[in-house]
Parts: sequence; structure tokens; C-alpha cells
Amino acid sequence: MKRKYGPKAQEKVEETMHEFKRGKLKSGSGRTVTNKKQAIAIGLSEARKAGAKVPPKKS
Repeated sequence: MKRKYGPKAQEKVEETMHEFKRGKLKSGSGRTVTNKKQAIAIGLSEARKAGAKVPPKKS
């Protein structure tokens, strides 16, 4: 099976999910994230900014 994301991206998503589960993850507007999919999206967005191997954002 082919990987979708690089190891650096997986690490970022893992970090954001850890924050999400502890209730510490905030969105851009400063509100606490309560949706798992949103938490993953934030992790992938951070990974893109860090230059990790992540497919482009769907529009």
C-alpha cells in the first residue's frame, strides 16, 4: 500500500491529535476544536507550512 503523507506530516498530525484529545487545540479564530476531521485538517495544514510531503488542498 502506498503512503499518502510523508513521515514529517504524520508527526504533525499526531501532535495535533494529541492536543485535540486533551482539549487544548485551538482553531484560527481561537475557539477550541471539537471535530476530529477539523483537527486532522489543522495538522495537515501545519505540515504543509513546514514543507512536509502532503498532497495539495482540495478546493
